[in-house]
Amino acid sequence: MIETIPIPGIEDFDKVYWENCSKNKLTIQHCGDCNEPRFPPRHMCPICQSISHDWKEASGDAVLWSFVIPRPPLLPVFDKQSPYVVGLVELVEYENIRIIGQIQTNSNIDSIKIGDTLTIDFKKINNEISLPYWVKNN
Repeated sequence: MIETIPIPGIEDFDKVYWENCSKNKLTIQHCGDCNEPRFPPRHMCPICQSISHDWKEASGDAVLWSFVIPRPPLLPVFDKQSPYVVGLVELVEYENIRIIGQIQTNSNIDSIKIGDTLTIDFKKINNEISLPYWVKNN
């Protein structure tokens, strides 16, 4: 039985992403040759096949593109948080990049709707990992 929050495996090509998340910064990988943004991070550009890349900070502002409220929770570790929202968010400055994460709301969970505006925040899981999540703007 999984009793702790699952953490991602960190690979060499996404290490910078996770290091920046632990500093409360969202960064997006860009191709070093054609400048195409890509998420999730990967070794090679899907457009020009270059292995050169750099990282650019994103605002973390997003729009809720899709969501689900898992009932019952997917893992026992999430029982205390239930009900909770898992969303697919589209970054405002990158219309082709969508990221999955938990959505926090200060109001009724049933008030969440597609198109809601969101702002990023980070939850420290351990000394190496902070997970991005989004907060619904009022």
